[in-house]
Amino acid sequence: MATANSSNILSSTFYPTGIPGYEEFHHWISIPFCLLYLVGIMGNCTILHIVRTDPRLHEPMYYFLAMLSLTDMGMSLPTMTSLFRVLWSISREIQFNTCVVQMFFIHTFSFTESSVLLAMALDRYVAICHPLRYATILTPTLITKIGIAALLRSALPVIPLLARLAFFPFCHSHILSHSYCLHQDMIRLACADTKFNVIYGLVLITLLWGMDSLGIFVSYIFILHSVLKISSQEGRFKALNTCASHICAVLILYVPMIGLSVVHRFAKHSSPLIHIFMAHIYLLVPPVLNPIIYSVKTKQIRQGILHLLFPLRISSSVM
Repeated sequence: MATANSSNILSSTFYPTGIPGYEEFHHWISIPFCLLYLVGIMGNCTILHIVRTDPRLHEPMYYFLAMLSLTDMGMSLPTMTSLFRVLWSISREIQFNTCVVQMFFIHTFSFTESSVLLAMALDRYVAICHPLRYATILTPTLITKIGIAALLRSALPVIPLLARLAFFPFCHSHILSHSYCLHQDMIRLACADTKFNVIYGLVLITLLWGMDSLGIFVSYIFILHSVLKISSQEGRFKALNTCASHICAVLILYVPMIGLSVVHRFAKHSSPLIHIFMAHIYLLVPPVLNPIIYSVKTKQIRQGILHLLFPLRISSSVM
């Protein structure tokens, strides 16, 4: 009985990993991570502020961009505390309940971001293929429903997956492969039959990411078909240029996501540094690069940032 109780107490504490072999440099390694988090947070908060305060940006495309910024922060912020706790040698312990909450936010918002990218692809499809009906199809009510549906569609299927972890005994190592909790990492430590979690997780990824990526692909087939009907080369280029930022955002999310999944499933015995490197790219690259790409490629966002930074100069030039 005492053994069982001690096992339960032990199983409630896990130990995130920093950069193996470079523990003495953790304080220095934390500097680029801190800068990346700072750039990501400031960039996405700036996008949200500009979309909220500029009436000219109260359009479907920018509402979806605001959703993308929210999901980017929702994906990266839950990992920030545990990462810096490890790198700054504050604590290497994380409780099971905290771990589950962290996993819920990471996996939910990664699925939500995929759904938002699908919604943005549909937005580009309507804007290019049905421009005269754009405002009547993508109404604020419909956009709100899409946002709520994307969040519920991503959050609800994750709950059974994480709830089962509460019934798993973790009687072996409690050392995590990363500085935060991931479901595929946790089930590797369980000394129980995890077949349901493995199959359910694989089916969930295939259905959600698969359906989203297929929807994005089909949307762009229709977009290209419509663009090729435009007579002028300038018109075709202008239409495709409105999709450039979205295509970059899709690649930024899916390439690291696929890379991380492949590494976890087919390169289990590779160097731990590869797993850690891919995991941090997966969580940090989209929040950092998406605001930069949309600021560079989208004129209205760029003007909003300039107005935010140099309000007097922009106002005087307008007058």
